[in-house]
Amino acid sequence: MPGPGKPRKDLTRWKKKKQPVRRTVSQICPPPRRPLTVADIRPGMENERLGVVRDSMFQNPLIVKAELGKPRERSCSLPGINFNYGLYIRGLDGGVPEAIGHWNVFKQQPTCPHELTRNYIAMNRGAVKAGLVTARENMLYRELNDIRISDQEERRQKEPPPAPPNVTFGIRSRPSTPFFDLLQHRYQQLWVQEQKATQQAIKLEKKQKVILGKLYETRSSQLRKYKPPVKLDALWHMPHFQKVGPHLATFPTEADRQRALKAHKEEYAVRQGTLRMGNYTHP
Repeated sequence: MPGPGKPRKDLTRWKKKKQPVRRTVSQICPPPRRPLTVADIRPGMENERLGVVRDSMFQNPLIVKAELGKPRERSCSLPGINFNYGLYIRGLDGGVPEAIGHWNVFKQQPTCPHELTRNYIAMNRGAVKAGLVTARENMLYRELNDIRISDQEERRQKEPPPAPPNVTFGIRSRPSTPFFDLLQHRYQQLWVQEQKATQQAIKLEKKQKVILGKLYETRSSQLRKYKPPVKLDALWHMPHFQKVGPHLATFPTEADRQRALKAHKEEYAVRQGTLRMGNYTHP
């Protein structure tokens, strides 16, 4: 237990509690960097120059160099410490005290009476019923019978017609890609079916065509189909090999061999080479 002459520890702790230190904006934020001057230049700095040196040289961004480990100077002089940046708005409402003391209520301005639109249809109809057809008679009738359209009718005319309930506004979204049809080659099958149907239609159209008359061949068409006969010279064989038969038969039957020889004789005149077995003379 502490004695009567000694202060209690909890009381001293309460009394010695430090108050929070208030700092100004200038203490929290570093001061703005001002442009370099001749007095700021030290030996070994990047902006050290020989000859005549003026303060205006350090205000040209094309001449000033960035110091090592420091950002580049912008060569722009800033206003003093007492300068306030931003827009100053002057209060015209008295601030918080006046807002608490008496509240300014917005007074609604009186609306000017809206002039109703003249109903020319009703006035023209009434003038015709009264037998007035000239322009002067119509003008006098309108002065005596000034018919106006009511607000409800005018509002009803300006309102757009109601949209149907089941209508969706906007652009339709693109349908999803049919991957299963792509994987199954469905579009290829449809194309093949369309081609077959087109060919069948062409064949039926050809069958239904009626031949109007007999087609006579001209001399040019006959010459085009004519194949000049080719005189074949017998191949030379050695006398003691003339009676020897072939040792290799490359044709399955004799008819196939004769058919191949006949085709070779027909193309003999238009082929190149000694044995007339090369390329065609004309493409």
